[in-house]
Amino acid sequence: MSNADRTFRTYVEENLDVLSSDPAHEAVVHQGRRVTAGEFRALVHRMARALRARGVAREDTVTLLSGNLPEALVARYAANLIGARVNHLYNKLSAESQADIVRDVETRALIVDPRYAERAAEVAELAPVPDVLVLGPAKLGTDLLELAAEQSDEPFASLARPEDACTIRHTGGTTGHPKGICTTFEQARWFRGVLPEKPGERRQLVATTLAHAAGAMADSTLYAGGTVVLLDDFDPAEVLAAIERERITDLFLLPPLLYQLMDHPDRPRTDTSSLRMVAYGGCQASPARIADAIRTFGPVLMQGYGQNEAGGISVLTQEDHDPDRPDRLRSAGKVLPDVEVAIRDESGRDLPNGEHGEVCVRSPMIMQGYWKQPELTAEVLRGGWLHTGDIGFLDDEGYLTIVDRIKDMIVVVGGHVYTTELEDLLNSHPQVLQSAVYGVRDADRMERVHAAVVRAPGSTVDGPELRAMVCAERGAMYEPAHLTFVDALPLTDAGKPDKKELRRRAEQEAGTAA
Repeated sequence: MSNADRTFRTYVEENLDVLSSDPAHEAVVHQGRRVTAGEFRALVHRMARALRARGVAREDTVTLLSGNLPEALVARYAANLIGARVNHLYNKLSAESQADIVRDVETRALIVDPRYAERAAEVAELAPVPDVLVLGPAKLGTDLLELAAEQSDEPFASLARPEDACTIRHTGGTTGHPKGICTTFEQARWFRGVLPEKPGERRQLVATTLAHAAGAMADSTLYAGGTVVLLDDFDPAEVLAAIERERITDLFLLPPLLYQLMDHPDRPRTDTSSLRMVAYGGCQASPARIADAIRTFGPVLMQGYGQNEAGGISVLTQEDHDPDRPDRLRSAGKVLPDVEVAIRDESGRDLPNGEHGEVCVRSPMIMQGYWKQPELTAEVLRGGWLHTGDIGFLDDEGYLTIVDRIKDMIVVVGGHVYTTELEDLLNSHPQVLQSAVYGVRDADRMERVHAAVVRAPGSTVDGPELRAMVCAERGAMYEPAHLTFVDALPLTDAGKPDKKELRRRAEQEAGTAA
């Protein structure tokens, strides 16, 4: 190991240093359990030793199948201390998809939340692994907490090197060969600088899966000496109750979940005055609904735009959240320091401000590459720039606006329909809460514009009225060929509108009709 490697400190070591400075501080809260910083830190060191005793080594892969447990955070930290890479599965994927990922990343140990023991048994049968370890007693594998209790809690010296893969994250539900995104230990330290620091104690509520952005934000909160409050899943009533009960200061939600929160009947009688930052991102937000959120929660909203492949790219600050500036709310904010953004056409030519093209990014946070997919890595990381697959533009003030994913853009007779532009328009109707726009090919293989709309309670708006509004505002090209009203949009594990599922339903209905 080089001198540079010996002096390098991982995000885990730095967070453990913070935890050791005030051992009595409340670090993690879950279902009434209050884990102190000292208890958390001690368990990380014990678990790291237990994993090493089971044969887990540097550059092995540890896969987590777990809900939002304090022990899941501990397990990630312990595995990373050893220098192992961690893959955290999305819980709502099928057993077959999870098994594909477990097999693909060459899992050395599968670490399981006892609540997911049955699913873990299915996955292990489809993709056998050398070791199944459970975060508590279960009829499956070996109790990792019992093994850890037998170990010393003396500091475990990190075996990780800066260039080692720290995490392998998979994008959504995978079919065929999984697309795993590798991030190094060196890059993991950059993520903590994306969110602005706020004075005072930070108390973050995690209401979405730790496998997604909330996990990195939990790391940032612990590094700041704050407290992480874990909920098992998103439920707007439970989130509101937790904000009031735990005096939550920080919250991250994907836009559809934020809308549910502010539309919930408990919200007007809930004290949310402790909130200092409500971060949102992960998918396109509606300017009209974000303006509603500002009026509801106050000047606490902040939007972050990024990708697993690219890390953080831009931020729309709290100061930029002006409810009377829908054009500003439609943007993803200004590009972060140390990040370069270029808007390019299909030939790779840089485009001037205002013109739509692919968003290309260069920064220290860009992924190492896709796991075992060198050709795809070379295609996405061309010339040292990451090609995001997002279509956007920069304005003269340096604000970045994302208008669509290249794969979601609908090609129709006469041009392109940008799905987010149509969603913004539909959401601007006072009787519409949410919408999702997606393309579906008909029997002639032509793409047609489909829209699923969630109406406000008591709404009388109908399809012809919304179509007429679209035609008047955007022209006939944007008029949905099919517009359906739904009680709620299906969401992915992370909380994004599940357009694959909506497209599947539409195709199924078309097949039935045929």
